[in-house]
Amino acid sequence: MDIPETLELLRKKALKDDGLRKRLLATRNSKTPLADFCKISTEQGLPMYEMDLLEYGESSYAAMRRSTNGGGENSPLLQYEDDYYELFLSELE
Repeated sequence: MDIPETLELLRKKALKDDGLRKRLLATRNSKTPLADFCKISTEQGLPMYEMDLLEYGESSYAAMRRSTNGGGENSPLLQYEDDYYELFLSELE
């Protein structure tokens, strides 16, 4: 299962289970937010690893940058488009 599919399934579970949603949102206050987020996901039967989540964000962001103005130096800075952890949590709020 790839990261987008895992995140979508986790989002659906969290929207149905308020306790899970709160646990995921609480990872923001953790000393190791990504590790805790991935641990919760894995506990839910949706294995996810920190580096896979980070790599997915980086590669998606790089693809967006390349598609904007030819990907040159004048490409607009896209804020938080590479942080799927934060994007995910903002959808749960």
